[in-house]
Amino acid sequence: MDFRINGSRTPQVLMLCGVLTLSLFAGNAVTIVGAAPAAAVAPVDFKEIQVGPHPGGKEVLQLRGPDSRQQVVVTGVHANGKHQDVTRDVVYAVADQSIATISSDGYLTPLKDGQTTLTVTTKSGKAVSIPVAVEGIATPEAINFKNQVVPIFTKLTCNSGGCHGKASGQNGFKLSLLGFYPGDDYEFLVKEGRGRRLFPSSPAESLLLMKGTGVTPHGGGKLIKPDSYEYRLLYRWIEQGMPYGSENDRKVVSIECYPPTRTMSQDAEQQISVIATYSDGSTEDVTRMALFEANDTEMAEVNKTGLVKTLTLSGEVAIMARYQGQVSTFRATIPLGVEIASLPESRNLIDEAVFNKLKVLGIPPSPVSNDATFMRRVYIDITGTTPTEEEVKTFLADQDPAKRDKLIDKLIDSPAYADYFANKWNMVLRNKKLQPVDIAGTNAFYQWIWDSLYENKPYNEFVGEILSASGEFRQNPAVVWYREVNTVEEQVEDTAQLFL
Repeated sequence: MDFRINGSRTPQVLMLCGVLTLSLFAGNAVTIVGAAPAAAVAPVDFKEIQVGPHPGGKEVLQLRGPDSRQQVVVTGVHANGKHQDVTRDVVYAVADQSIATISSDGYLTPLKDGQTTLTVTTKSGKAVSIPVAVEGIATPEAINFKNQVVPIFTKLTCNSGGCHGKASGQNGFKLSLLGFYPGDDYEFLVKEGRGRRLFPSSPAESLLLMKGTGVTPHGGGKLIKPDSYEYRLLYRWIEQGMPYGSENDRKVVSIECYPPTRTMSQDAEQQISVIATYSDGSTEDVTRMALFEANDTEMAEVNKTGLVKTLTLSGEVAIMARYQGQVSTFRATIPLGVEIASLPESRNLIDEAVFNKLKVLGIPPSPVSNDATFMRRVYIDITGTTPTEEEVKTFLADQDPAKRDKLIDKLIDSPAYADYFANKWNMVLRNKKLQPVDIAGTNAFYQWIWDSLYENKPYNEFVGEILSASGEFRQNPAVVWYREVNTVEEQVEDTAQLFL
């Protein structure tokens, strides 16, 4: 490589190929002659190419009606069995493009009834074909308000708590929070304000669409484009006379993420497809209408189309998908990649589960603690106290190989264990005195919790006796729990949060 530099003035930094840094001067003429091209990277030759999802095990991509879509997910299987998402790294080709079309990111859209074939080709030239069947385009069903219109409001956050979903609505228009009451939403939208928001004889002139596209000033800004899927569906719904649907129409009973799990490297991508199953057994891709959320945004992020991107941290992350009140998760394991040379002896089922997970994550386990460290930790964990000097000397001098197990049993059988965990459960169950008259019940419930722990009452019995408690606290102290959760909503919420 030949560099020719003329003149000299103010210092300047020049980056070449991301590797070489030269300190030059502003105003210099720099000529790079004969720069070597970057080395070509050979395409990966996968052992197998998988194209999905296939709801119900059917090896065909089925699209029903003009509003159906399918997010195709393409997976390359390496020789070592590792799976890698290549949805955006392949070339798609539909044999009959008058029947269906597909975008470069694998989003399949129907055009007319018929059957064709989708061929997926990798960079190495490996190809796989899958049949595509389209029906219901010529005779479309009426749009269902609950199943198809409400999810649009949810996806665009129109019915969120910060917009029209709050208690007072927004600018005179109100929707139920997250679409939980579609019947009310229909009344608000179609009948409220003398129906001024919808114009069936000229759908494009409807206030709903004009505000959504920004033609008319809208506090929420421009949310949809005239050529978008959401706009076309809303347009057809208005054009059809705003049908609500009947109680006998199919309902969403579950959703499922595809793939459900995947081992991924750092800074990698994985496309998710979300499939909804309806009460009549039919399935439908709802990927672009689902809401996604990562439980740890420092490990992974996900966009509106279901594309997951891992970051630089290792561990496990879950992506939650929500649609029509149904929830499903995609779980990604991001290994650290360190070789596991050895593992401690597995002593129980918990050890087996932990060690297997460490092997998957590539995280070496910590070495077994010495006796002094173990003793301090087990006392704090079980009793919330530290051992006395005499107890430490006795334990360290003991040569019995089972002394650790015996110490654990001794502490769990002690009143100190019941004291420590009774305080925890007393707080969890919100056992507190609100008025002087509550003192007797509060004390009775605390003693019942203490006795349950000291007697080693099984957890299912402990929970069952609380949930089924009735009568007066002197005969049944567990009934005091209902003093803090005296409505059905609070009881359901506490039961789910505390016991499940």
